[in-house]
Amino acid sequence: MDFLKRLGFYLIGMSIGIVFLTMFLKKKSQEAGVYFCYLPNCRTLKDIRSKSMHYSEEVKLKLVQYQLDSLDVTYILTEGDVDFSNSNTKTVPCKTYIVASKLKEREWKFTVKNCINKATIQQIEVQ
Repeated sequence: MDFLKRLGFYLIGMSIGIVFLTMFLKKKSQEAGVYFCYLPNCRTLKDIRSKSMHYSEEVKLKLVQYQLDSLDVTYILTEGDVDFSNSNTKTVPCKTYIVASKLKEREWKFTVKNCINKATIQQIEVQ
């Protein structure tokens, strides 16, 4: 058997294996609630969501004013984009992130102070 036939059989077998492995791991990770975050945006949002969430007094008033509940806040902190250029990521022990997302036909910007044990939403801007 020449080299090209062996290479073809190898690539076909590897492709089938990758498809099965992807389907198996995807199903298993969704059942267990495991998310694979490799990019900085995903890792930052996952870290914020993993901590106990606190709100400043100003934010509590705005949440009531704009009729946002905890599911809306969780959605923004899941699907939002972290603006690293305007965030303050060098402070110790708490870093400050700007998270922007679109929800209910509005643009939302949350200023989140991410400490070691808790995350605090300090400010909400609506556009």
